[in-house]
Amino acid sequence: MNYILGAFKPACHISITFSDGKSRKQVPLKKENGQTVMVPLFQSQENISGKISIEPVSGKKVEHNGIKVELLGQIEMYFDRNNFYDFTSLVRELDVPGEIYERKTYPFEFSTVEMPYETYNGVNVRLRYILKVTISRGYAGSIVEYQDFVVRNYGPPPSINNSIKMEVGIEDCLHIEFEYNKSKYHLKDVIIGKIYFLLVRIKIKNMDLEIRRRESTGSGANTHVETETLAKFELMDGAPVRGESIPIRLFLSPYELTPTYRNINNKFSVKYYLNLVLVDEEDRRYFKQQEITMFRLGETS
Repeated sequence: MNYILGAFKPACHISITFSDGKSRKQVPLKKENGQTVMVPLFQSQENISGKISIEPVSGKKVEHNGIKVELLGQIEMYFDRNNFYDFTSLVRELDVPGEIYERKTYPFEFSTVEMPYETYNGVNVRLRYILKVTISRGYAGSIVEYQDFVVRNYGPPPSINNSIKMEVGIEDCLHIEFEYNKSKYHLKDVIIGKIYFLLVRIKIKNMDLEIRRRESTGSGANTHVETETLAKFELMDGAPVRGESIPIRLFLSPYELTPTYRNINNKFSVKYYLNLVLVDEEDRRYFKQQEITMFRLGETS
């Protein structure tokens, strides 16, 4: 029985370490099994280098047809499971066919890697970056090891950032004006604005401001759209009167936001909206939605 169990044990242990793994910032990444692990953080154009160690199980040798490491950027649609779209694919050959009898270490380096898209874990789509080590073996099946890492890209503040001014109304019943201080926000920003009541002839019970994320995946008949309400902020409780002004001050830092992603590799988009919701005394709901642009500002620390 021990022989049968032994047949399924891996023939060797593979470990992947990054050159600056101890000093580089680590960030949480949620895995497929729901567990959260800490992985290194990179941005586009950085060098990704390190060492790969292969150690045969005690008393065994590893025969192989070559060893390679790949750096892959992949998009996976959850409604098209196990079908990965590689938008970045780089490979380094580490060893020619041969045998490994004892621990062997291979250095690797990918220089100034173009990683245009950020790591993203959504409702219907996942974008990830991995290092994939493959020990090619014919009859015995290849041995593969993966190492995730996260990519975030930073940008300067937009040169033009106009305020948002809108009017919303129901003829002869309700007329309000609302204003937000800008239309583009960084992930730790504060939304500042005000709502001004010009005409109020219906009895409003309360008013909320919501932050919504809309994720669109696929195209044509296969388009999937998921809208999540990430935050709900009560602006007013009770009936407003004509001429009343309500201030808005909403901090974005407590919420798990990403930048706005527009048409990533023709596979998916992520957009953000401010949704104003008014509820009258008969529980009728009135909505006004406005898209905002989110961006990731370079970190100073």
